[in-house]
Amino acid sequence: MSSVPAQLPAPARRRPGRLAGKGIWLAAAVLLAVLPFLFRSGTALTVMSLMGIAIIFALSYNILLGQTGMLSFGHAVYYGLGAYFTVHAMNAAVAAKLALPLPLMPLVGGLAGLGSAAVLGWVSTPRSGTAFAMISLGLAELVGSSSLILPSFFGGEEGVSTNRTRLLHVLGWNFGPQIQVYYLIAAWCFVCAVLMYALTRTPFGRMCNAVRDNAERVQFVGYNPRIVRFIAFSLAGLFAGVAGSLAAIDFELANAALFSAAQSGNVILATFIGGAGHFIGPVLGAVLVTWLQSMLSDLTDVWQLYFGLLFIAAVLYAPGGLAGLIMAHRPIWRAGGIARLIPAYGLMAVPALLIFAGAVLAIEMAAHLAGKPEEGSVIRIAGLACDTRSWEPWVLAAAALIGGSVLVRLTWARVVAVWDRALDAARAKGYTA
Repeated sequence: MSSVPAQLPAPARRRPGRLAGKGIWLAAAVLLAVLPFLFRSGTALTVMSLMGIAIIFALSYNILLGQTGMLSFGHAVYYGLGAYFTVHAMNAAVAAKLALPLPLMPLVGGLAGLGSAAVLGWVSTPRSGTAFAMISLGLAELVGSSSLILPSFFGGEEGVSTNRTRLLHVLGWNFGPQIQVYYLIAAWCFVCAVLMYALTRTPFGRMCNAVRDNAERVQFVGYNPRIVRFIAFSLAGLFAGVAGSLAAIDFELANAALFSAAQSGNVILATFIGGAGHFIGPVLGAVLVTWLQSMLSDLTDVWQLYFGLLFIAAVLYAPGGLAGLIMAHRPIWRAGGIARLIPAYGLMAVPALLIFAGAVLAIEMAAHLAGKPEEGSVIRIAGLACDTRSWEPWVLAAAALIGGSVLVRLTWARVVAVWDRALDAARAKGYTA
């Protein structure tokens, strides 16, 4: 009598436990604490402080875009208003000789961001999609123009300055040295990141995802998508206000540039490049964009052009951002198959570097000819002298671009084949995410 073999259970999907999740946050706290010992220069401390502010700002924007599906072109409004209210609160506390410590001032910025987002959000959140984006842009322009209309509050073109060292000292810290400011920003960055992550794990966070995916179905189950969008918008404004407050403390200044269109563009850029679909994405994007802004601005006058090209490349070839690329490799990494990909990636890196070198050479020569003709025709790129009026460097740039593009097409099939084999092997072991 033949027996029917029992059906084998499917491989269980392995997920990190709660201990691993707590370990990540502990590691992040330790990293924030030890970074000043690894990078001791004043420039490094300044850049790391800017990164902490940018992380809070980008994560607050991701509450709108990544969690609730609202594309806003005016998120810097709440960042800037948080900065202005903080500066005025600091000056008022000093004038009244109130014993208020500086570490509590970001609460003022957060409340200012929350209040302004609640007022403006009530106007903009009834609509979604393109209509919401256009309304947010209009409100941003309205607030931006107010900096010249209301100079008593916004300080005109010069802005409003303050002195952070005149507030109540905490444990002997007057927050004059940059390292003390860094630790203040790092502490607030960690607290805000934990709170925003916890928000994504709540039922409200899940409802935001539902509104993002299908607002009509949310109505069918008895929820009002407008109210969900309004609450998410207000919370995003709260954390953006905290980020703006920290920026005001760091710079000891609040001016109209803080809620400009460029500031809103930076946070959109960071979120898209990092990846709005994952919580870690805006963090990666904020760190990368801040570092590139600090480094590229010292190397080239057209650094904003490189940012635009980076944004276009991310949207076209990595719509999931850096976090999406990393998470795509996660099952292969857990299955121990990353070593299979290294030779293929190394092969692809050669033509990619050719394209990069050709693009940089062409951009820098064109920018020099267009913007600095009075400085002569010879420029130095990576230590090499190039005559922009000679045909040789132009031919070299074109050859690198064309040759690199051809080699990419030739090697891409091999990379895809190796990737498919590695992913199939990971899935066979039960690693799907």
